[in-house]
Amino acid sequence: MDLAGKTAIVTGGASGIGAALAVELAAKNVSVVVGDLDESGAHATAASIRDAGGAAAGLRADAADIADIETLITLAGQEFSPVDIYVANAGVIGKPGLGTESDWDVILDVNLRAHIRAARLLVPHWQALGSGHFVSVASAAGLLTQLGAAGYAVSKHAAVGFAEWLAITYGDDGIGVSCVCPLGVETPLLQTIRGMDDPEVKLGASSIVQSASVISAADVASVTVAAIEENRFMVLPHAELLEMYRHKGGDYDRWVSGMRRYQRTLRAH
Repeated sequence: MDLAGKTAIVTGGASGIGAALAVELAAKNVSVVVGDLDESGAHATAASIRDAGGAAAGLRADAADIADIETLITLAGQEFSPVDIYVANAGVIGKPGLGTESDWDVILDVNLRAHIRAARLLVPHWQALGSGHFVSVASAAGLLTQLGAAGYAVSKHAAVGFAEWLAITYGDDGIGVSCVCPLGVETPLLQTIRGMDDPEVKLGASSIVQSASVISAADVASVTVAAIEENRFMVLPHAELLEMYRHKGGDYDRWVSGMRRYQRTLRAH
């Protein structure tokens, strides 16, 4: 995809990976609509893009709310042009452990259903055009797992599965899909869970930071935007994740035993 002149929506764009993706897309001459529950943060990201000579608009939006997604799409069309790229980046870590019914509703809404709702609104239009690109910012947890947090692990697996289904189902219609699966990234989300007292949350944070080097959000944005340009599906900002995934698939039982051993080691410290 030649990105110049295209229009993108980035959810969760007030900070972290979302903000970095919005900035990186704008640097490629993409007009960007930044959505986030943090209204001031969304406007700040958009303002920084405009200050650098790009085109951007910010809006308070709940990425999981159909009406808010529709508003983001409408704003993009009014301010720039119909949406060419949708970046489903907004995500939550959720509650530790097994969680409650309401905990599961929240995390599945944000980490999975938000993607489904956006795709339902955009895919028919993209099919008619014969082009469009959907970016699912999932996680390495969607390929491996997340110690201490069932909701996060399961919802990210589901996000990867949905992105895979989109790519298979609509690839022949000219619709591209990229699924982004980083390990540790220096973001406000990681900072938050590092500072929490819950032992299961601390377990999860330790597993993230010890599994591989913690990279910057800008690093993730750079490889993601390159994948959009090249129409690549799997985006692995941490090169070592591929080998981890191969080990898992090569001997699933051995991998589960190894993860239990790793969990015991982390808990002992």
